[in-house]
Amino acid sequence: MHWADYTAQRLMERGTEQVSASGITPSGEFHIGHLREILSAEMIHRACLDAGMSSKYVFIVDSMDPLRRVYDFLSPEYEEYIGCPLAFIPAPGDDGSPGDGSLTYADYFLAPFLDSLEQIGVSPEVIMNHETYEEGLFAEYIDSAITNREEIRGIIQKISGRELPAEWFPYNPMGSNGSLDGVVVTGYEKPYVHWADSSGNQGKSDIRKADGKMPWRIDWAARWAIHGITCEPAGKDHGAAGGSYDTGIPICRLLGGDPPDKIVYEWIQLKGMGPMSSSSGLTIGPMEALSLVPPEILRYVIARSKINRHIEIDTGSALFQTADEYERLVSSPNQDEAGMSKRQLVAAETQRGAIRLSQVNTGTDPIDSVGGVSFRHLSMLAQIKSSDEDVWSSLNRSGHIQGDPSDSLRVRLTRMRSWIDGPHFPEDARLEIRSEIGDDARAEIGRDGIAFLRSLSGLLSECEWTDAGIGESISEACDSTGVSRKEGFASIYWAIIGRRHGPKASSLLFEMDRGEIVSLLGSS
Repeated sequence: MHWADYTAQRLMERGTEQVSASGITPSGEFHIGHLREILSAEMIHRACLDAGMSSKYVFIVDSMDPLRRVYDFLSPEYEEYIGCPLAFIPAPGDDGSPGDGSLTYADYFLAPFLDSLEQIGVSPEVIMNHETYEEGLFAEYIDSAITNREEIRGIIQKISGRELPAEWFPYNPMGSNGSLDGVVVTGYEKPYVHWADSSGNQGKSDIRKADGKMPWRIDWAARWAIHGITCEPAGKDHGAAGGSYDTGIPICRLLGGDPPDKIVYEWIQLKGMGPMSSSSGLTIGPMEALSLVPPEILRYVIARSKINRHIEIDTGSALFQTADEYERLVSSPNQDEAGMSKRQLVAAETQRGAIRLSQVNTGTDPIDSVGGVSFRHLSMLAQIKSSDEDVWSSLNRSGHIQGDPSDSLRVRLTRMRSWIDGPHFPEDARLEIRSEIGDDARAEIGRDGIAFLRSLSGLLSECEWTDAGIGESISEACDSTGVSRKEGFASIYWAIIGRRHGPKASSLLFEMDRGEIVSLLGSS
């Protein structure tokens, strides 16, 4: 059983109405590491619907979170906004300076991320947290938290092991400059929290308005209650023992809510570089990722991995394997389960679940998402053929397609060209067709390889110009010259692309002009 379906079954014990949630702080550009939480929640939501439950998915934007520092992409002018909620400060302009205020900082970074979510098939109910404060929905929970201040202090200290200062208060009011920093609470008379800020000014904040916010651990627990959240996956930092999930559960109950089941996911990391981090620069943006691979492949990367296993993103050669794995599973599903072991049956069911949850639109036939051409083969064509029409013509000649390409295949080629032109395309997959055999290649090919290439040249001039016909000629040339298949292929690659390895040799030769290949190999 797929992990999302298993989670849905567990949630059914709570009742037939579910609310899955995820959240994000719009402090800067997002990366696909954020998609693990979002897609995990969304896939559980889909699984709940598939199980016959009523379910909705909410995406909570932490727009009341403050600007914590002046990031590298911001001008020093943002120093004055440190501590101010992201919903109340201006978006940066092209030079990183504060704009005219027509667009907020939160909306500026949120909008493109929501666009990428739409492309990947995620359509949540978006909740801006500052609006929840403005609407007064936090008011009763703020009052309850203040009333139960010492008990909440005890929960946090006992579970997290953190000592809270004597002046700690479960509500952070905004000072005279709009910042949450440097503000000291001086009293509470419902619904007002009285304060003094670092400038010496005094004032009061109305808990029924967005005049302040609760600290993260209490804010999170309160919104579980406000929105009736039954499921919210959290990263292992929040889900670790003593983390905000462990403190949030008893705090939520203290505030009168029913906390969600604890679900913890592992992080996504770039191969060989560790977890993605906006601060470290180790990121790939969702839109950037979607420019490389179709959305169902990106969803599949999340869906095929158990939620408690880390995912290693490899934008190089492993991406070929992942995409081709998806194509193979969709195009040739294993229908014959007779004779399968229990373990094999479970694996087959899990695979079907992963494919189902990888579709952009719920309920669509996965076969509509496949291109019918392997990513590796398409990458070769995209580099050899300058026009899309030449690619379609070649695929028709090779029998990969019949007639016009599908919409899915057209999208794949567009993304493939973007991948090739960008920094993430694997160097070992790049092709540069040579017009002559260089001295460096001759040295690698050697005397036996030269004899093989000359023999192959003659055979290619007369063989049937098909993938199979070319393959037979390669085998015959190996046999007649005593060259092993491995060294024969290596000689072809050295002659044509100047390195030892490459795409399937017969397919590569098929895509080239017969006369040019015969001449090139014969010149060896």
